[in-house]
Amino acid sequence: MPWKECSTMSLRREFITFALSHKPSIRVLCRLYGISPKTAYKWIARYREHGDSGLQDLSRRPRSSPRRTAPELETAVLAVRDRHPTWGGRKIQAYLLAQHQDPVPAAATISKILKRHGRIHPDEAAKHRAWKRFEHEAPNALWQMDFKGDFPLHAGGRCYPLTVLDDHSRFAVGLRACGNQRAETVQPALTEVFERYGLPESMIMDNGSPWGVGGHSLTQFSLWLIRLGITVSFSRPYHPQTLGKDERFHRTLNEDVLRSQLFEDLNHCQRHFDDWREIYNLLRPHEAIGMKPPGMRYRPSTRTLPERLEPIQYGPGAIVRKVQDKGEIYYQGRVYVLGRALRGFPVCLRHCDLDGMINVYFCHQQIAQIDLTTP
Repeated sequence: MPWKECSTMSLRREFITFALSHKPSIRVLCRLYGISPKTAYKWIARYREHGDSGLQDLSRRPRSSPRRTAPELETAVLAVRDRHPTWGGRKIQAYLLAQHQDPVPAAATISKILKRHGRIHPDEAAKHRAWKRFEHEAPNALWQMDFKGDFPLHAGGRCYPLTVLDDHSRFAVGLRACGNQRAETVQPALTEVFERYGLPESMIMDNGSPWGVGGHSLTQFSLWLIRLGITVSFSRPYHPQTLGKDERFHRTLNEDVLRSQLFEDLNHCQRHFDDWREIYNLLRPHEAIGMKPPGMRYRPSTRTLPERLEPIQYGPGAIVRKVQDKGEIYYQGRVYVLGRALRGFPVCLRHCDLDGMINVYFCHQQIAQIDLTTP
């Protein structure tokens, strides 16, 4: 079976990264990427023998070369910098090592080469100090999702970049050029991400539309995520650092792509986004994860997107109430409002350890708490 269309080289590099980094079931990966095991083992063998050039359809010359002289080495360093103008000495060194360059200068030497040739300002390094942040222990434990600030398009309209980042690996599972921030646009885009990488355990997003209303009321979009078995949470209002990794990803996206490019339309944006996402995920060394590309730490989720949503069931003995037209439920003769998005859905009431308190669940997730002691 042939590779699916989506930049063949990008899919091959991504497949090889996952196949060699985590030693998963090759047949599982084959199903995710729509190829046969025969094709998979062919590309693994070619990559092991020839490296990245082995993934090309046409044959390439051997990667080995005689020992480079100092001018040639500087040329190689400057070529990487010219392709990736925001990379400094440490990233370029890690990249050259990953590409089996021999010899590779020290990071400090590379920085001096860049400064000597006018590629970097002496004060530039002060702007890129690494931060120590909490991270989840495994891929797909948490995805961060947000919109990057929108910008105008030459042909009219605006682009709202939708970004979805794996917390553990910093792997960008999604980067989509959207024409608005509505649920009917975001849900199909996220569905494609789920089909390619599987479902995360949980997702965090800000308090705006379409995922939430002030962090308190759920929307149809967030209910869809919960029904898929994903735990949904929201960042604190006016605290963007809760989505710190995605915010840092936005800064890199802006520096590498948005700041230096004018876009005609959404398709033009998406082409640039796809090309850059491949570089970010599979080539660009990331300081927060030991100068490895995010693809070296990421692996697709084993939780696949279901073909359809199953009916909501809470098991025998559960206290179940159907949410009414105004978003309310009735319990022990009293009315409790949960939100209009839940209209028509069943919710489950469970007593908790605190006297007079009842937790309200939608599917697996607690969405409210009822205090029976208040008048």
